[in-house]
Amino acid sequence: MPDRLNSFAPVSRPDARMLVLGSMPGVASLTAGQYYAQPQNLFWQIVEQLYGIDRRAPYAERLEALIAHRVALWDVLASCQRPGSLDSNIRRSSALPNDFMRFFSRHLQITQVFFNGKTAAELYRRLVLPTLALRFPDLRYATLPSTSPANAGTTPADKLAAWRAIGYHA
Repeated sequence: MPDRLNSFAPVSRPDARMLVLGSMPGVASLTAGQYYAQPQNLFWQIVEQLYGIDRRAPYAERLEALIAHRVALWDVLASCQRPGSLDSNIRRSSALPNDFMRFFSRHLQITQVFFNGKTAAELYRRLVLPTLALRFPDLRYATLPSTSPANAGTTPADKLAAWRAIGYHA
């Protein structure tokens, strides 16, 4: 069985208005200690198109610019076991969610949660939503196509078109 993987802390500040959730960082991201570090992942390219944040800027600058747009970034899972980087390899029985009750209690202006892919949405709905729905009933959710290169069935143009939804909420 693979070792337990641990996600990153959220990238946010208290005045965030939306949250973008992945499932669990891939191997390249975990190794680099950066969200969406896999070069073929389109996340930072899409962010550049939506907010004008240079995808080649130093990581800390990209994060600062993203939170200046009141966008928070995190993952559904705090930890799990998964060989490799594919979401389909996450051992569901090992999946432990992040503390969203605490997060949303500290980020009261967040009204919209966007999932980076179907797995993030499924894990959240199964592991998190049952404990949150009564406390935060006004949160709205939308599932966007995964920016991962594993989501090769959706073109980059179609991904960008769908992700434009986060630009309207900033």
